[in-house]
Amino acid sequence: MQKKTPSLLQAVIVLGGFLIMAFLCNKFGIEIHLAILAAWFLAMAVGKINGHSYGEMEHALCKGIYDGMSAVLIMLVIGALVGTWISGGIVPSLIYYGLKIIHPSIFLLATLILCSITSLATGTSWGTAGTAGIAMMGIGAGLGIPAPITAGAVLSGAYFGDKLSPISDSCVLSSAMADIDVVEHVKGIMPTTFIGYALAAIAFTIAGFVLGGGVADMSQVEGVMVSLQENFNISLLSFIPMIVVIGLLILKMPSLPVITLGAGLGIVWGIVFQGLEPIKAISTAWTQLEMNTGVEFIDSLLSRGGINSMLWSIAIIIMGLGFGGLLDEVGIIKAIAQRVYPLIKNGGTLTIFTIIVGFLGCLLGSAMYVSLVLTPKIMADKYDEMKYSRRILSRNAEIGGTLTAGMVPWSDNGIYMATILGVATIEYIPYMWFNFACIVIAVIFGFTGFCMWDNKNDDKIRNSLKNQKLEEAEG
Repeated sequence: MQKKTPSLLQAVIVLGGFLIMAFLCNKFGIEIHLAILAAWFLAMAVGKINGHSYGEMEHALCKGIYDGMSAVLIMLVIGALVGTWISGGIVPSLIYYGLKIIHPSIFLLATLILCSITSLATGTSWGTAGTAGIAMMGIGAGLGIPAPITAGAVLSGAYFGDKLSPISDSCVLSSAMADIDVVEHVKGIMPTTFIGYALAAIAFTIAGFVLGGGVADMSQVEGVMVSLQENFNISLLSFIPMIVVIGLLILKMPSLPVITLGAGLGIVWGIVFQGLEPIKAISTAWTQLEMNTGVEFIDSLLSRGGINSMLWSIAIIIMGLGFGGLLDEVGIIKAIAQRVYPLIKNGGTLTIFTIIVGFLGCLLGSAMYVSLVLTPKIMADKYDEMKYSRRILSRNAEIGGTLTAGMVPWSDNGIYMATILGVATIEYIPYMWFNFACIVIAVIFGFTGFCMWDNKNDDKIRNSLKNQKLEEAEG
């Protein structure tokens, strides 16, 4: 049977059906995994009607999962790292010294800057949230800063580096799918990133002075510090594992073994500095010890981590990746895109539609990787037709995919960030000021034509890079 592109009605049935099922699952307390599972077979039914064999669709489903397995593996080892770093006194020490030196009025700005530096150096928003982010959540709670706005500052800094660092997986994937060099991608995304970051920094500075001026209860801060000292051996030596992990990531060592090494160091620190029995210290890589410091929010914060805590989230991500693979194979998102192409008349509408497609990739594919793969595929022809540089395509695809991923409660990023920071996605979304600022700036650029380069130099750049690689290979 000849394969056909789904009709607009069929695409709406699949996407609308999934969203309705996800809403009902949330309303009645049913795990959203079941909504994604049902959506698999809804997409398969449409695919079968349009000439796709079951074998092809199952292969696409498995390939979608395979393409995103690196994220699953990273999530597993970050769970182990968080568990051992808490029990090993590393996270408690970071919180203690943070409470000691950071003034409440500059806390949010300091959080933004610290997480920005960490993510830029390491190229990972997940690693940033799982290390510096957890520490800043604890410090913010001790200073009386609302958790959602602290999470917003953490995420703003984490995504700053994730979309700008040349060693970031999302940065590399965006440039690869748009068929440009990663350095050209970074150059293209810099204008929106720096302006958005400046606006976010101003907003968090103002918020810090408003919240930190009167809310912080220094007696509570002192109580938290005393509680941490009573329950953990607080030491500056606890910074060593964090320095080692960040240093190795800066040196472009592979994330999986580096983070696993960090988890191993956490076990050593638990045995040597916290007096844990070796078996108990090792077990914290799987599940965290029950905390009883006497301070409720500290107990809640320090009871996270361990691979076991990530399994619920990983199940959603795996199922979401499979759904994304099916959507790509069956042509659901492409079917909608083809109907909307005629509505794109200028750079502004092109930018808006690209960002929407990127967001839909996260919303329906449940993963940033699905979005970053699908969006350039769907939109590349339109950029070429309108003679815009592929740098604009990669920039808008990353803004639509990377920066909105943490806003979808069932996406890989939304699940991970909510789990690791202990704040529901819907609660921290209003404070993702950097992410929103970049989206607005990109749309403004689209309508004004500022930093909207044409594609006449794209081939020249590609040829130059090819020649450079050939010379390096011959050398």
